[in-house]
Amino acid sequence: MQNISKDVKLGKNVKIYDFVNLYGCEIGDNTKIGAFVEIQKGAKIGKNCKISSHTFICEGVTIEDEVFIGHNVTFINDAYPKAVTDGGNLQTENDWECTATLIRRGASIGSSATLMCGITVGEKALVGAGSMVTRDIPPNTIVVGNPARAIRKIGKDKSNESPFSRSESSVRINQRRNKRSYPAGA
Repeated sequence: MQNISKDVKLGKNVKIYDFVNLYGCEIGDNTKIGAFVEIQKGAKIGKNCKISSHTFICEGVTIEDEVFIGHNVTFINDAYPKAVTDGGNLQTENDWECTATLIRRGASIGSSATLMCGITVGEKALVGAGSMVTRDIPPNTIVVGNPARAIRKIGKDKSNESPFSRSESSVRINQRRNKRSYPAGA
């Protein structure tokens, strides 16, 4: 079962799995949309993307070509969400401001990541699973954590890697952890 409204613009060879809710959005050629995904009006998904199951892509999100979105990724488009106005009435579309988010070409967003509004994820950047992204991510950069922090650059030229490399002490701690022995069955 799919709920795809008539105002959705679908490219060629788009594959959509069951239990998907799409309305007022654009999906580029050869993109795959997994089960239990919702994509709201005004969202734009590029060509050759993979949107994994249980993901929520709200109004104001633009995803360029060749982007991977992992399972259960959530985008946010309102920096100060409220249910009611100052007068106590339920909010309508006129009572809040949609803040845009941009995911650049070739980026990868890990499962269960949450992306705040008003940010740009750079080209070919990688967001680690479970990360909370609260600010822009430079191109070719890996970020992890809550809040997400850069841990290193991606690519052959690592001469500019020093601001993102791990400290010597954290490397030693990880080496000790890897040498621990655990009892059978642990």
